[in-house]
Amino acid sequence: MITFRKPIEDIERPQMEADVVIIGGGPAGMACALRLSQLIDEHNAHHPDSQLSKDNVYVLEKAREVGQHCLSGALLDPRSMRELLPGFESEAPLDAEVTKESVYFLSKGNARKFPMVPQPLRDHGNYVISINKFVKWLGQKVEEAGITVFTGFAGSELLFDDDSRDAEIARVAGVRTDDKGVDKQGQQKSNFEPGYDLRAKITILAEGTRGNCAKQLIERLGLEDFYHAQTYGVGIKELWEIPAGRVAKGEVIYTLGYPLTTKEYGGAWIYGISDTQLSIGYVTGLDYEDPRTDPHHVFQDFKEHPLARRLLEGGKMIRYGAKTLPYGGWLTMPRIYGNGWMILGDSASFLNSQRLKGIHLAIKSGMLAAETAFDALLSDDSSADTLSEYKTSVDRSWIYDELYPVRNFHQAFEHGLYDGLVKAGIQQLMRGGNLGPDYKNEAGYLRMKHADALSPYGDGREHFLGNAKGDGKLTFDRLTDVYHSGTRHDDDQPVHLVVKNLDICNSRCGKEFGNPCQYFCPAAVYEMVESSETPSGKQLHINFANCVHCKTCDIMDPYQIINWVPPEGGGGPNYDSM
Repeated sequence: MITFRKPIEDIERPQMEADVVIIGGGPAGMACALRLSQLIDEHNAHHPDSQLSKDNVYVLEKAREVGQHCLSGALLDPRSMRELLPGFESEAPLDAEVTKESVYFLSKGNARKFPMVPQPLRDHGNYVISINKFVKWLGQKVEEAGITVFTGFAGSELLFDDDSRDAEIARVAGVRTDDKGVDKQGQQKSNFEPGYDLRAKITILAEGTRGNCAKQLIERLGLEDFYHAQTYGVGIKELWEIPAGRVAKGEVIYTLGYPLTTKEYGGAWIYGISDTQLSIGYVTGLDYEDPRTDPHHVFQDFKEHPLARRLLEGGKMIRYGAKTLPYGGWLTMPRIYGNGWMILGDSASFLNSQRLKGIHLAIKSGMLAAETAFDALLSDDSSADTLSEYKTSVDRSWIYDELYPVRNFHQAFEHGLYDGLVKAGIQQLMRGGNLGPDYKNEAGYLRMKHADALSPYGDGREHFLGNAKGDGKLTFDRLTDVYHSGTRHDDDQPVHLVVKNLDICNSRCGKEFGNPCQYFCPAAVYEMVESSETPSGKQLHINFANCVHCKTCDIMDPYQIINWVPPEGGGGPNYDSM
């Protein structure tokens, strides 16, 4: 029986007052906390009679440990870190400096190397990192600076001063953390602890892609432009131990083309972590047409290509993960400030899809938000007028210089790879512009076609439709991969994947789209099982304990009835070394 999470009402919740609450302990949130600490220290050193305190500045991180849920490519452009912590290279956990790049266009059996690496993909001077280790290191810096980091505490819902849904009037008054000790039936267990109401002057949302609280805020206040809806990709990644000599430490390889057809958007990366270890992954754009598309299967097919096979064969897969990323760029940025709140990093669309990088942008956005928050604390004014300085600072910074010229990049690929490459070339010549106005775009799930409009033969997609079985050596089924993600959830808790209407899943979705959740989820969470209780003979079963927190279901569900909420007690993947 599926039991969905319901809020527990009519209970007395502990109250805490805060100056600043940062929701999310990834690169953006940690950079924000660290920069705010620096500013407070500088102020206190020069103003002994008007000291500011760090005691009421908090970071909430839903994972059990800092960095545990952090997954990325990951290549670090060091620009923002050099501003935040000059000389950071001497102590940060950096695996390798990039010394070699190459780009390939793949067909089924061939790999054609580009004669030169396009400028956006030239990575000399960047670093291959484990984002897990890097964020742990940042977290240590934050705690050493005197900022309190609460791990295992997720932002459950935002608190508002009133019921207004007007972005100019509504004020965020803080955040409620998740209840703990609730069983799968939604009842309080003996160890029940109600979530805290953290009432804050400033609430900063740094939750990553499709953040739970950011989504609430964007929907409630209408912060996203319908004609420039956010679009996403999902990256499937594995960490491999391989025989020495196959890839150089600091070597970077990008591919486009196969296994996807020219109708889908995506590509692969391979990063040389050391002479015997590499990161390999594939990003599939979440705006494909065929609902049978399985991004995990796409990745497994990629590993069977001769280019990848000769690197991996005889090696051993040691870690697995999946993460979504925002592709829309500058045009899809929601409003990022308001009365008592700011949005950072991936939640705010700070990712350069042309360069395939966002960590440096997330860090810079955190720094700019911290500077605005500091000024607000000094003036004791966290109104939208004051916090608008955050957006002004973004517009004046190199974030704008980097993102605005590529504002139409992903949108150019709406009608396929070749069309997109031509349009991207024109944009390069026109500094990001088109031969007409900026492109409009719709949410990716709206492009999914009904089952009756699809060819039963797959139209050249047969190799990646449906779930991969895997050979257990080079390729793997999803359950094997999930095992290698270190994912752990308490089984006796409410399902954190909240489906608003199961009848749609058990009847209508099967007819119209063939229940795509069983394909787009890279963790085998959604399963259609035989059932005599539904007219269709199929019933949705949710294996929530498999969830790796990628948010693909929340993004790609064609009816938008799946709502991902944080599970209790820090459950989720353990991306150690990834």
